[in-house]
Amino acid sequence: MKLPQHPLGSTGLHVSPLGIGTVKWGRTEGLKHAAFSLPEDKVCEALLDTALESGVTLLDTAPAYGIAEERLGRLLGARRDSFTIFSKTGEIFRDGAASWDFSAEHTTRSVEESLLRLRTDALDGVLVHSSRDDLAVIRDTPVLEALHALKSRGLVRAVGVSVMSVEGGMAALPLCDVVMVAWNPGFREHEPVIREAARLGKGVLLKKVFQSGDLKIADMPPGVTPAAHCVRSALALPGHPAVIVGTIHPGHLRENIAAAFLTEN
Repeated sequence: MKLPQHPLGSTGLHVSPLGIGTVKWGRTEGLKHAAFSLPEDKVCEALLDTALESGVTLLDTAPAYGIAEERLGRLLGARRDSFTIFSKTGEIFRDGAASWDFSAEHTTRSVEESLLRLRTDALDGVLVHSSRDDLAVIRDTPVLEALHALKSRGLVRAVGVSVMSVEGGMAALPLCDVVMVAWNPGFREHEPVIREAARLGKGVLLKKVFQSGDLKIADMPPGVTPAAHCVRSALALPGHPAVIVGTIHPGHLRENIAAAFLTEN
């Protein structure tokens, strides 16, 4: 059995309810996770194989994720067309520190460089990798205009914003196709954005569903693991959101897929 594919808002894209985040495929610094080493190529290949076998078709990456885009481009090969790939623009991670550039020039160059690293002619989606002042990024910079220009050229199929606040999410919704918001059972502040996105027919991607690995959850239902509870609770939200799970362990991915199956069936 494979996971179903749901429409991602009105983008025309159909994606699995579960997606793989690839930050741990390419970078170890500046993350809110326990220390780890980058996985070997064979581990990443096993994750891709497990994904395809189970109907997980969504991949999330970014230039700020170190070598993740380059690895994906090299490892996907003929499997490229089996996946929906979302990348990002705006954040630059270099020498252990993050900076941001939301200019039109950087946005265009960033997407063109992502296409080269991922060895593809078009990206299914590109999200603005926003700073904490997401409202100012959305209102006062040309980044979304530049992404829509790239969309009109056929280089990007869907435009979105990875937001940091409810205000930013609400401001982004009329201007883009997809929003990415943080949500987990202990952090529900962005639910108004999720519900408004569903009402407007916008796609929703969920990040930090596992609380960056801190799975101390109050009022856990009996007989369910914390990870499964997080996945199942997230997928019960309106509008068929897709949960982005960052993992470098095929066993963990299979557990998350099993939790998604229980929700979808």
